[in-house]
Amino acid sequence: MKKLIIFDLDGTLAESKSAIDQEMGDLFSRLLEVAQVAIISGGAWPQFEKQVLDHLPANYLTKKLSILPTCGTKYYQYQNGWKQLYAENFTETERKKIIANLKEAVEKSGLDIKKTWGEQIEDRGSQITFSALGQQAPLKEKKDWDNDFAKRKKVKVLLDKSLKDFSITMGGATSIDITKPGIDKAYGIHKLQEVLGIKIDDMLFIGDALFEGGNDHPARKTGVTCIQVRDPEETKRVIETIIACLNK
Repeated sequence: MKKLIIFDLDGTLAESKSAIDQEMGDLFSRLLEVAQVAIISGGAWPQFEKQVLDHLPANYLTKKLSILPTCGTKYYQYQNGWKQLYAENFTETERKKIIANLKEAVEKSGLDIKKTWGEQIEDRGSQITFSALGQQAPLKEKKDWDNDFAKRKKVKVLLDKSLKDFSITMGGATSIDITKPGIDKAYGIHKLQEVLGIKIDDMLFIGDALFEGGNDHPARKTGVTCIQVRDPEETKRVIETIIACLNK
């Protein structure tokens, strides 16, 4: 069985920008008793605290958990407190270029956006994220807006041409993530391999956006075994199966 279980966050462990529920927290804690665990997601560090860490039982095994925010462009490990091991941040020139081209692509794509909740473009240092309905959009509005990714694909096609030197992926319910070239979830998985000393063959990746263009898809490039899930409820059943196998 695998030694390291890697998860996406939004759509996999929890609904978009929502906290994990009690059942997921209990299962996650039980999984940490039998395996190393990592989470790689497009969200920034505060999202991991609000969505996951604040909702785990007090006795969860912190030292067996690795956190990789912004699609693996940052890495946090617990060493008498959470410590950042690296961050692949943009330069100011890169940041300006990305934001300018992102605004242009959104305008040209003619997206059907009737209302937004908060800012659409968020600079996360090592990742710039476009959230079509805004950073604080209600979950129901987000889930109904682009559940087949067709609207965001229009923007991505334009960005693939104007930002050829960057990695552009779609994740969450309404977002597009932009990182440095080659700095994506595949990069994060190789960092896990390097830091933890665990072979790719001994890893398992679980995510809801493993399709071409999804922000989980780069994981496939590493050769890691992948499981596509529909939602957090299916993830729970996968975790239960993994725990049962590892406890044999």
